[in-house]
Amino acid sequence: MTICIIGCGKMGEAILTGWIGARTGAAAALAPADFLVVGHSDQRCEQLRQRHGVHVQTDMEGVDAADVIVLGVKPQVLPGVLEELAPHLATSPHLVISIAAGVASATIEAALPAGVRVVRAMPNTPLQVGQGATAVAAGASATPSDQRLVCDLFESLGVAVEVHEDQINAVAALSGAAPAYYAALIEALVAAGERAGLPAPLGEALLVQSGFGTFDMMRKTGASPEQTRVAVCSPGGTTLAALSAMDRGGFASSIQDGVQAAIDRAKELA
Repeated sequence: MTICIIGCGKMGEAILTGWIGARTGAAAALAPADFLVVGHSDQRCEQLRQRHGVHVQTDMEGVDAADVIVLGVKPQVLPGVLEELAPHLATSPHLVISIAAGVASATIEAALPAGVRVVRAMPNTPLQVGQGATAVAAGASATPSDQRLVCDLFESLGVAVEVHEDQINAVAALSGAAPAYYAALIEALVAAGERAGLPAPLGEALLVQSGFGTFDMMRKTGASPEQTRVAVCSPGGTTLAALSAMDRGGFASSIQDGVQAAIDRAKELA
């Protein structure tokens, strides 16, 4: 299997790094020589070549030789990339993976020659350290085996699940954006700690470890979020007092509003 990655920014490079280093699944057989990266500049391409030993170029010539093409560009520039890519895919059907949020598979299929199979993948940034969460949705022309292959590829970067495309915007608003939500929560808690006299570096170190420990504990014990929360809250205790104050401030409702705003924005991008 050969793979072309178009637009190898932070997410694209994280995917490339993970697939090259994979030891299990469909990505385990991949080597640097199996990758072609189409970058936006000669400087960026040379950087990727030196780091990973992959083939690099700044144009679309020869991308049709790849078995799988990954669209790693931002949604705003995807239409131009598809227009440039389309003439190179006219000779045979290809499997195209898009990680662009908000852009429906039907939109991509309409811009490319008939027969191109499109699968959307919605990863998040922790895949950079092999701890990503990726949802995979097949377009109209993709087969179940296409979806399973893409799922298998992303399993080497963390966890991957198959979903229906009508769920993908919700996935983007939840797990796709979750690292930013968690980071924003830590920022707010660090600021609260500073008000209480804790230096920011100390508060941040404690909170990052607490977050990691909590998630690891939930994964290993199988405890639900509710069970985990209740286990920490002693009746009449300090944690319950904190959560009650947060609830009065609209903690849950503001999160729901934020997720809905992300879903609405994804629909606008479509």
